[in-house]
Amino acid sequence: MGFAAVARVTEDRWVACAVRDNISFGLQPGGELKVETTICDEIRASGHGVVIDHVAEDPAFRDHRTPAMYGFQSYISIPIVLADGTFFGTLCAIDPHPAKVNTSEVVNMFKLFASLIAFHLQAQERGATSEAALLSHRQTDELREQFIAVLAHDLRNPLASIDAGMRLLLKEPLNEKSMTYVGLLQNSVKRMATLIDDVMDFARVRLGGGFKLKRSAEAQLLPALEQVVNELRAAWPDRVIQTDFAINRGINCDSARIAQLLSNLVGNALKHGDGNSPITVSAVTDSEGFELSVANGGAPISPAVIEKLFQPFFRVAHQSSYEGLGLGLYIATEIARAHGGTLEVTSSAAETRFTFRIPRC
Repeated sequence: MGFAAVARVTEDRWVACAVRDNISFGLQPGGELKVETTICDEIRASGHGVVIDHVAEDPAFRDHRTPAMYGFQSYISIPIVLADGTFFGTLCAIDPHPAKVNTSEVVNMFKLFASLIAFHLQAQERGATSEAALLSHRQTDELREQFIAVLAHDLRNPLASIDAGMRLLLKEPLNEKSMTYVGLLQNSVKRMATLIDDVMDFARVRLGGGFKLKRSAEAQLLPALEQVVNELRAAWPDRVIQTDFAINRGINCDSARIAQLLSNLVGNALKHGDGNSPITVSAVTDSEGFELSVANGGAPISPAVIEKLFQPFFRVAHQSSYEGLGLGLYIATEIARAHGGTLEVTSSAAETRFTFRIPRC
């Protein structure tokens, strides 16, 4: 669909909260439509979604004024309803061309995302209400971080159920389009699982527990590092990731956490580095310890940004097209600290390089 939006819909206002516009519809976040000209107004009144494959062939909407006014032929809009039954708005999408959207796969996917949006809105509201009632900044921080930890735990069960359901679907005979939809949902589940893991790691560190390492005195890191690189190569087939590994002994570390650190660093390079330049991953053991580095080309990082780069929830404004929580580099530094090591960055016109070091124990 060429245009999609999360809209706040009330009796007298239609306001775009988030927008994806690939057809130059012209509406930005914060923009408004006259609510009486939208189908969302009817959805607010009825509480039921509307799905149209082809307006011109739909007996209920071919003469409706809204498609003619806004120039679309396919349409889907699902209500966003909060846990207490309050109607918030809609998750909607339109396209000037007909599209097959009235299928159980598409409609259920929209319903799932509408439910997740409602859950997120409720969480924000509860967090804001709780913070307003606290008497000190310290109490506010503690409550927020405890809430994050509980939220992350509670999200795992429904996410596991969704993943299990999709695995069962893959065992059934599906057509090509259905396989595509299941693949999209699986990617979304993986993405959400990664975000939950990041939130949980953040909560553990901020609540004083820190990382619980499972160190082995002679951990064999090479297989773990190669697995991370191979997985990222498969996920980014159009990018070049070069490796230079010279690991000639075991290392006193938690290999799973080091693999997580590498995944965060290479993922950062893939998202923010020059797409036409290779990424180089180097690892070496020497008399002083172990060193792992990730280098990529691209515009240098300014000193002002470097000062904040490892802070939690920090994201560079002009790179916001890559969705995430801004926790990857923060978690990487905490993994380094838990190992008694360091994580540093240098950046110039030639390259940006992150370097992780563990002293020999």
